[in-house]
Amino acid sequence: MKTNGIRVGFIGLNPDSHWASKSHVPALKFLAEDFEIVGVANTNYESAKRSCEAFQIPYAFHNAEALINSPEIDLVIVTVKVPHHFALVKAALESGKHVYCEHPLGNGLEETRLLAEVAARKDVVAVVGTQMVVAPEILYLQQLIKDGYVGKVLSTTLIGSGGSWRNETVGDLYYLYDKANGATMLTIPLAHTLAGVTRVLGSFSELSSRMTSNFTLVKVLETGEVKSKTAEDQIMVIGTLTNGIPISVHYRGGISRGTNLLWEINGTEGDIQVRGGSGHGQLAPLSIFGARGIEKELQLLKVPVEFSNNLPEDPLVGNVARIYKLLADDIRIHTRNAPSFNDAVQLYKLLNNIETSAKNA
Repeated sequence: MKTNGIRVGFIGLNPDSHWASKSHVPALKFLAEDFEIVGVANTNYESAKRSCEAFQIPYAFHNAEALINSPEIDLVIVTVKVPHHFALVKAALESGKHVYCEHPLGNGLEETRLLAEVAARKDVVAVVGTQMVVAPEILYLQQLIKDGYVGKVLSTTLIGSGGSWRNETVGDLYYLYDKANGATMLTIPLAHTLAGVTRVLGSFSELSSRMTSNFTLVKVLETGEVKSKTAEDQIMVIGTLTNGIPISVHYRGGISRGTNLLWEINGTEGDIQVRGGSGHGQLAPLSIFGARGIEKELQLLKVPVEFSNNLPEDPLVGNVARIYKLLADDIRIHTRNAPSFNDAVQLYKLLNNIETSAKNA
């Protein structure tokens, strides 16, 4: 197949999926000059054929191995459940393909570190989907802090709701409640949001944490079946960032009738709040409010249009498109600006420290 774009193959794309079909596909179609979706591999060939028909994609592969080894594929996109990431990503890297894998990259720090080592050895572009770090609001917030909008940062506080991880779920999402699967409130919404927080204010130098649960059982709504729940629904962290900034974090399961995402930055000259309707900072529409000097009340700070980079405003599509745009440059002109597997290792070290501190509490 002849194309001038980067040829993309999906492992895990279904018309009724909640992520790949609603974010990756429209993002790639928006960037049609840079990318072309040419193949799909799902759990079985019939499923791959259905996806190809639904999205008008040329090639349905019999299995992931066939897609990975196809000469028609330049970039492998992995959007399956976390326990399957390691084997699929490793195989794609070993075949010399570029890879975009959703976060969490691996099920735990060791898998994540091993994948980063393989990516470095193969010298391919290996990108992880921590979309909050490329959000226009976060890029603008970085500029505000750099320009001294709040003066010297004195402290920062983060509160968020995970959405899931209470006492009810649908069957397709029950795997999130089993901690062994590596797809928990810690590793998904809190991790994505911490990626954005640390991008703006710096990494942790020390921390202490608690991870607890209000619910140890979860009801599957379609069947009424009650199953065990091992993933925590309350996560609390206090610590200090490398530049001396005190930080406190509280994430809780479910949805609040009050605050679902509030990140506050307090400084000597001003204050900023980042607000959102979900604790998933990577996909929630964010608003920035600020006040400084003699101002007494926070006002909405409109994000300048240049931070959107002419990409969709909807964060579900736009933030994924921003990563793909960086990824295209990383492949073509050998930059390394997209969130990398090495970034994923640093993020998972933080998650590991939070979990270790909680176990030792």
